[in-house]
Amino acid sequence: MTAFVLVSEICTGGWIWRETAARLRESGAEVHPATLTGMGDRRHLARPDTDLETHIEDVVQLIDHTEAPDLVLVGHGYGIHPVLGAAERRPERVTRIVYLDAGMPQDGVPAVHLVPDQAIRDALPARPAGDDRPVSPPSHDAWQRWGSTADVPEAALARLTRLAAPQPVRTLTQPLRLSGTAAGLPTTGVLCTANGASIAMVETQVRLGDPKFRALLDRRVGFLELGTGHWPMLSAPGELAGTLLRAAAGEGHRLAATTPEQPGHLRPFLMDLPERPRERTGRVDLHLPDAEHTRPAVVFVHGGPVPEHVRPTPRDWPLYVGYGRYAAQLGAVGAVVDHRLHDITDYARAAEDVAAAVDLVRADPRVDADRVALWFFSGGALLSAQWLAAPPPWLRCVATTYPLLAPPSGWGLTDSRFRPAAEVRNAGRLPIVLTRVGLENAEFTAKVEEFLTAAGDCGADVEVVDVPDGHHGFEITDHTEQSRHAVEHAMRSVLGHLGD
Repeated sequence: MTAFVLVSEICTGGWIWRETAARLRESGAEVHPATLTGMGDRRHLARPDTDLETHIEDVVQLIDHTEAPDLVLVGHGYGIHPVLGAAERRPERVTRIVYLDAGMPQDGVPAVHLVPDQAIRDALPARPAGDDRPVSPPSHDAWQRWGSTADVPEAALARLTRLAAPQPVRTLTQPLRLSGTAAGLPTTGVLCTANGASIAMVETQVRLGDPKFRALLDRRVGFLELGTGHWPMLSAPGELAGTLLRAAAGEGHRLAATTPEQPGHLRPFLMDLPERPRERTGRVDLHLPDAEHTRPAVVFVHGGPVPEHVRPTPRDWPLYVGYGRYAAQLGAVGAVVDHRLHDITDYARAAEDVAAAVDLVRADPRVDADRVALWFFSGGALLSAQWLAAPPPWLRCVATTYPLLAPPSGWGLTDSRFRPAAEVRNAGRLPIVLTRVGLENAEFTAKVEEFLTAAGDCGADVEVVDVPDGHHGFEITDHTEQSRHAVEHAMRSVLGHLGD
């Protein structure tokens, strides 16, 4: 018999698994929904010293009192931290670990580092020593900040709000200690696609070479997707039960165990462009035109997040080198920025990097400081919001290519500086050139439509360049006449707004 130990997200308890647990039991499985100390109907047991170790011990006790030969530990969101801690104490008892829409905790890193809610990520480390006040549960309308509530019925959301308990703060701030004793256990990642996660996104991160993702290439690691938000036990309890049974049976997509000879992001640009003079200053590369007088500039802002240790860095990727050279060939300075968007928690830092790069470019004597365009790609497009919110007079155009124009719910980015779909209402008559692809990730497509609806409502000046048969990154994956025409069209539109 298979037994499931189910450990849920913060502020919840074993009650949240009621429907999924019933479905699992109907299949013949043994089920133990965990209510950790201080949570659910055990909230009265919370003490100022209740910490992550307390919750790990709670899960260890469940393991010790379960006799089933096959034991699957399921960690949802925060729940993966006590699950991993308990698996390290009892690795011989655990058959499989399931990461249910959960991050990848690292040794020595507290759970707060993976909390989606940006306000909590910022506030807890700033608390003075000895401040052990618990973290209040979200209000009815704030659960989105912890992960997408897509498909959750209103009655279930109301119940979630009513039964939520304050989270003991030390469970989030005490570092998780992992010795590696459970590292060889089979694992399954269950990704909730409406919360912004997908197998395709995981594969992209692996191809970029982030060391922490190398373990995902192990054949004992599989992935399954659920087409719902972060709370599948409320939005799709039957589908979740079926997915957990598949995980227990070892089903799931395996990532390629070999690295392609040429990683996708290093494929050649679709245009064969001659080299241009190129200068590097700080985080900025300038691709220079053949001109002695001042010229307008296009600042290219790469997508992301891009893991910190990826080499070469984006300004040396063929995609951005290609755009920089193309701008220079047509008479503008092409400036490519290496910003530090290494994680979804880094948007504020990346915004500072982009602002500093713009100042550097405008201060260059070869640049006409009053004629500058900003061009954002993919996840980097969230950084366009602050420029749309209050366009300076020298900003003649904003361009975006296969952009993410509003953050996914699971990212916890509530700052308006990173919500272009909202800030476009303040862009006035600033020209915006948006290149969208037909074969796009559904999350990106939905955010583009949200942006265009808002732009239409306020009469923003948006030009859409379509690539119907193009993929995300079409300039390096789809070397077609349609792709070439789209790049040419977008570039000439941007330069046209610069007066050249």
